[in-house]
Amino acid sequence: MAILNLGSTGPRVSTLQQLLQQRGFNPGGSAGQFDQATDSAVREFQASVGLSVDGKVGANTFAALQAASVKSNVTADLVAPLFPGAPSANVRFHLPLVLKGLSDAALADRSMVLMALGTIRAEAGGFEPIDEGISRFNTTAGGSPFNLYDHRTDLGNQGPPDGASFKGRGFVQLTGRINYAKFSATIGLGDQLVQNPDLANDPLIAGQLLAAFLKASEDKIRAALNANDMAEARRLVNGGSHGLADFTDAFTRGFSRIPDAVQVQPG
Repeated sequence: MAILNLGSTGPRVSTLQQLLQQRGFNPGGSAGQFDQATDSAVREFQASVGLSVDGKVGANTFAALQAASVKSNVTADLVAPLFPGAPSANVRFHLPLVLKGLSDAALADRSMVLMALGTIRAEAGGFEPIDEGISRFNTTAGGSPFNLYDHRTDLGNQGPPDGASFKGRGFVQLTGRINYAKFSATIGLGDQLVQNPDLANDPLIAGQLLAAFLKASEDKIRAALNANDMAEARRLVNGGSHGLADFTDAFTRGFSRIPDAVQVQPG
């Protein structure tokens, strides 16, 4: 997601200012202007939660603001070992929002928590919502980024610039106009993700999208997990076997770490 800092403007800044106010930090208003008062409030908040105090609002600062009231017995200390190389701060601040999304979708049990964590390990191993990278699978040599997606009717794309606009994003790498439209409505955002696809990388929304994507295939996923068919469980999310080894490793290692009775208080 785009970094906000001193001088930034727009609705995203207004959202930031509202979140700061809700957490007891005074940004001087909510008019969408990142001014000195907002900068001071951001720095005070960052210091209060142990983030780097730099006044720059990226995914971790937004996640920390959004997740402040979420409590669970599935802790960052339990989950971090499943994500080798991921910054501990990413797990600490994003995990509560993943758990909130699962709880809100009635998926906060050990099997589905592990399914979500395995999916994140396979799709966004740094435990932070990300953009899909350019590769030979989505871009022709010398072509415009994601041009192989432009005319993918199975994704609902309608030609340039749909490939780039609706590239993979978030924890689950939501891809294609049809999926952005479907899951935007599913999580109560109307067509906002179609109008502003970058919202799929908002930490709170990314957690909701992951849960909604799993919910859409819940019965089949549970059947695959009950049969210990990791390949089928992965296929139901990815459509193939990309990231299967990472998915399986996180799921298997996590089984002894995640409590049998998951508790989440979404706040």
